[in-house]
Amino acid sequence: MNDLGNGAPLSRTAASRAVEAIGWRYVLGALCTSVAVTSLDRALQITSDVVAVGGQQVDDHLRVDLRPDRVELSLQTRAIGALTVRDTELARDISAAVARRGAVTGGATATELARPVQMLEMAIDALDIPTIRPFWKAVMAYTDEPGTGGPDDAIVDPVGQLPAIWFQQMDAPRPQRNRVHFDITVAHDEAEPRVRAALDAGGVLVDDSYARSFWVLADVEGNEVCVCTWTDRDERLPDG
Repeated sequence: MNDLGNGAPLSRTAASRAVEAIGWRYVLGALCTSVAVTSLDRALQITSDVVAVGGQQVDDHLRVDLRPDRVELSLQTRAIGALTVRDTELARDISAAVARRGAVTGGATATELARPVQMLEMAIDALDIPTIRPFWKAVMAYTDEPGTGGPDDAIVDPVGQLPAIWFQQMDAPRPQRNRVHFDITVAHDEAEPRVRAALDAGGVLVDDSYARSFWVLADVEGNEVCVCTWTDRDERLPDG
């Protein structure tokens, strides 16, 4: 394979199309997939194969989470916090290695795995983002996202275990509204079933004017969550 390393970032659309057929999904600037397994030993075998096919640069792209029932894999060109052709090449090689073990890359929707691939972010409404951002960065032991660091930018867990935190600009105080909400980002083909499931469970649809990029839902007490995907963001919304 060509090592394109830190090449030009791919658009969301291009990255998604490159790997959708082999069971990977674009989620928050990364390519994600799950491999169902029956034991931790099996998970270790698959992980060993996956790391081997990645070559010397695998540390710069791949993150792995091993469990007795699954292996979670994500790819991103970590130095720039974006996806490149190298990541899509690795996804294809990893899927082939997994298939040689008699397993498959997938888990995009709840019909495949009870907890499909997804990522969580926390959003904090703020009147003065540059003033509060250093507090959250310090108290969480977070860092700037790769390629960012501005006074209004999101902050992230440097080891990628806890949710990213981003800040939403407020124009005026809103004391009767919760000022912290969750963004749960899922595969594009999981979003609408997830929204339906949440509404069937007693949720309220607050706003779907930006669907298919995101839906704003709430519980009956008004606590909000956004169900998000990459879809239409290349065309409608700024990067983020």
